[in-house]
Amino acid sequence: MNPRHYFHMARALQLAAKGMYTTDPNPRVGCVLVGGDDEVIGEGWHAYAGGPHAEINALRQAGERARGATAYVTLEPCSHHGRTPPCSHALVDAGVARVVAAMVDPNPQVSGKGLDQLRAAGIDVECGVMEVQAEELNRGFVTRMRRGRPYVRCKIGVSLDGRTAMANGASRWVTSEASRRDVQVLRASSSAILTGIGTVLMDDPALTVRDAEIVAAEQSATGGVRQPLRVVVDSRLRMPGNARVLSPSGTTLIATAAGEAAHRATLGDEVVLEVLPCTGGRVDLEALLERLAARKVNDVLVEAGAQLNGALLNAGLIDELIIYIAPKLMGDGARGMFNLPGLEGMDQCIPLQFMDVRRVGEDLRVTARPGTGRLRLCMQT
Repeated sequence: MNPRHYFHMARALQLAAKGMYTTDPNPRVGCVLVGGDDEVIGEGWHAYAGGPHAEINALRQAGERARGATAYVTLEPCSHHGRTPPCSHALVDAGVARVVAAMVDPNPQVSGKGLDQLRAAGIDVECGVMEVQAEELNRGFVTRMRRGRPYVRCKIGVSLDGRTAMANGASRWVTSEASRRDVQVLRASSSAILTGIGTVLMDDPALTVRDAEIVAAEQSATGGVRQPLRVVVDSRLRMPGNARVLSPSGTTLIATAAGEAAHRATLGDEVVLEVLPCTGGRVDLEALLERLAARKVNDVLVEAGAQLNGALLNAGLIDELIIYIAPKLMGDGARGMFNLPGLEGMDQCIPLQFMDVRRVGEDLRVTARPGTGRLRLCMQT
């Protein structure tokens, strides 16, 4: 394969990442148009849902020079009418000679149809260049399309001895200010933030994106700020009406097994009650994730306590752990990360694979996933 394909696709992936905080629920997509003598004649990325797609922005920049050019796109061009017309038609109309795609679109509405339309129009098509990197950039969208549920990341701040809070619940602050700023990036790139009612009652979190730079980037791209959906697992509907998570900064969904109740009137207009199946009086977490996928939620960030963390992990519903480890010891009596009763032998341990370890301020940030992978050790601050 032409090594220049990788060079231009890498640039397209850089462009796609510019939509990290703003394209939801759409995928992040970048496009580079290359003319004769390997000259870049147009670049574009998808900035926000409902706005022009990456290919359209690149074609507008290239103008008439797009005829005979090669288009590098990080995702198969769409072939259906959604909020915008099909990009496959636009590429054909512009006279593009070749399309190099990183991956086939996992959306069943597209899935190969866009590439087939390009081939039928006489355009040379290649697919699979930097496919792994492209999938990683859109792992939430890919997971929702392929598995019918969002990609779930669980964020935990701990001491070196694996403790999240003192025995009395005090946890401000286990980790450094730098780690807390880093969490704002995780929140902003997530479709939803999931917590449990226990955390709400103990810590009263707002679960909003507050980083000024991220907010400014969102406003520049879309004219507004996209706050993630806040989701609280509250089986018995104990949510207090004055909880900060109910603030008008965004929409809050309460997943409950209690059904409609008079208590609903105290929760506010921005609150959505989802009554879900339950087991032993507790919300079915798999059903919750399926319901969130139906709401076009791609990425879920879990910020919860040991009980919900443990329930998700034990059910095999966590795709990634992001653990901030502070250089301090909190002692045997402090609270742990997961409630996992019944693990008695080494053969019952839940295996994880380190994916990334790096310094964040005074802390270490460890990323781990179930299954296989390779460790990237990055110790710079």
